[in-house]
Amino acid sequence: MAEGIVTNIEREPVDAELAARQHAAYVRALEENGWRAEHVERADELPDGPFVEDTVVVCAGRAVLTRPGAPERRPEVESVAAAVRKLDLEIRRIEGEGTLDGGDVLQVGSRVYVGRSARTNDEGIAQLAAHLPEREIVPVELRGVLHLKSAVTALPDGTLIGDPACVDLQDLLVPEEESGSHVVLLGGERVLMAASAPATAATLERRGLEVVRVDISEFEKLEGCVTCLSVLVRSRDVRS
Repeated sequence: MAEGIVTNIEREPVDAELAARQHAAYVRALEENGWRAEHVERADELPDGPFVEDTVVVCAGRAVLTRPGAPERRPEVESVAAAVRKLDLEIRRIEGEGTLDGGDVLQVGSRVYVGRSARTNDEGIAQLAAHLPEREIVPVELRGVLHLKSAVTALPDGTLIGDPACVDLQDLLVPEEESGSHVVLLGGERVLMAASAPATAATLERRGLEVVRVDISEFEKLEGCVTCLSVLVRSRDVRS
């Protein structure tokens, strides 16, 4: 993990043992909220491997295996593909000159926002649109962030929460902390958030949400957030 890619922040030392404990707590939080974890085979030669979100987009019964914009991350895709094949999903791929990181893909109902970033290009966006013809694909320009979901995610009611300095999207709920832009929808009114965003968590609780907090400090040192560490596959996505 100490060799993971850092693009927009200063590199800090990463405590790998603490990261392992934090990852176990993250998985436990998912399981305690009704999710079953399927683990990708460990690959110690791939330092960014924990950020599985970037390798696959699951939508409408399909798993679109990505082609990460950072060439050194492309070997991660096949290890994730082996886990995806255990699920009843139609597998598609981003190929050729297309690049797409899953962290640039935000699904909100029938609309899919896709960040045009250093990791995701127009060809990758076009291929994703071809794989998901029943979805409205909305490209989004980014400023100063690695991925779209580094800047904005969505609450259970579809409200976008994020930093207007990084994206030009209307009606954003602006969080108190940078990491408050990142939520994982656990089901119902429950959301998963980083412990580094206590004020935003309190705001969301006042809006009636139940917030599950996890400490992911070591992953945040590598520009990671709570969305990066998992890909949630809901029953509606599985064909059977």
